[in-house]
Amino acid sequence: MTLTPFFETSLVVQLHILAALAALVLGPVALMRRRRDRLHRTLGYIWVTMMAATALSSFFIYTIRLIGPFSPIHALSVSTLVLLWVGIGHIRAGRITDHRRTMLSLYVFGMGIPGLFTLLPGRIMNAILFAATPVGGFATALAMTGLIALAWGLRRPDHIRLLLGRA
Repeated sequence: MTLTPFFETSLVVQLHILAALAALVLGPVALMRRRRDRLHRTLGYIWVTMMAATALSSFFIYTIRLIGPFSPIHALSVSTLVLLWVGIGHIRAGRITDHRRTMLSLYVFGMGIPGLFTLLPGRIMNAILFAATPVGGFATALAMTGLIALAWGLRRPDHIRLLLGRA
């Protein structure tokens, strides 16, 4: 592991990485706290701010240009900003279940999936974490995707029966 790629990149990318890492770490803590708990609310405000900072900073990163200066990942940034607004609206209206579902989805799909892509060779996080063996990032992303898919599939008993061939 080396932090050299982080320090050699632009300030916008550094901000993006730091905000994303903060959101990645704070997300589970905020999601596991009891509802209406002061710490949950405080961490939630910080998490929303970090998610918004991650999404907004992405609009100034143009490493993959497919549609003008933008790429499909920028559509994810737009949806992240919209869903943050929706999630906040849910809690203000007292729709706790909808708020929880929205924020959990944002964490999984707004952090998890893009996070896996950052481990691919040629990306800065891959260069930071897997400087000696860039293919290690691909292997890690592949393994994590497999584990996530397995955990998702095992969430329901009928999936377990199907997996064991007892459908």
